[in-house]
Amino acid sequence: MKLIKSLAVLGVALMVPMLAHADEEAAERLTHLLEPLKTYSADFDQQILDGSGQRLQEASGHIWLSRPGQFRWEVEAPYHQVVVSNGQEVYLYDPDLEQVTIQPLDTRVTHTPALLLSGKANALTENYEVSRQQQGTTETFTLLPKSPDTLFEDLKLTFRGEQLRGLQMSDSTGQRTAIAFADVEANAPVESSRFEFNVPEGTDVIQEAH
Repeated sequence: MKLIKSLAVLGVALMVPMLAHADEEAAERLTHLLEPLKTYSADFDQQILDGSGQRLQEASGHIWLSRPGQFRWEVEAPYHQVVVSNGQEVYLYDPDLEQVTIQPLDTRVTHTPALLLSGKANALTENYEVSRQQQGTTETFTLLPKSPDTLFEDLKLTFRGEQLRGLQMSDSTGQRTAIAFADVEANAPVESSRFEFNVPEGTDVIQEAH
């Protein structure tokens, strides 16, 4: 299934070293940036790279978030796919396969970056070791999960001018998923219908239990 299920960020090569900050201070700073973020909307460009940096896949589309627990991740190119959470269930829809998988929402933010962004910011200090680097108005936070039961080995969030502009995720195989955000709108109204999913007629439904 080609469906893109998780978010991740584009790492930016910096010309000069950035200043590192202590973990406690970094966690507080990241909470300060995420806590006021009630809604988020942006275009995205995603790349998946193997351990050697070879590009395996590219995709682009749009993301909408509404905290807590609601998000819509819609891939527009090179194929159309959708991930929608209404706060209770997650719908993973692949039009090419005419198939939708419905899963209960796993509120453990250690499991998906989407939930990290749409969940409670104060859960970060409980589930991640957080460090921070800064150059000018660009701040990069590296999150290392405390639990081994995660989808990724590390996660980076990049803010510019206190606006979330990218994520990067690495898994245990060395594969990296990188996403850059553009045309960002933070705390703008988002229609509740964005987080509803009506199963198209003729679509196969796979219902996964808790």
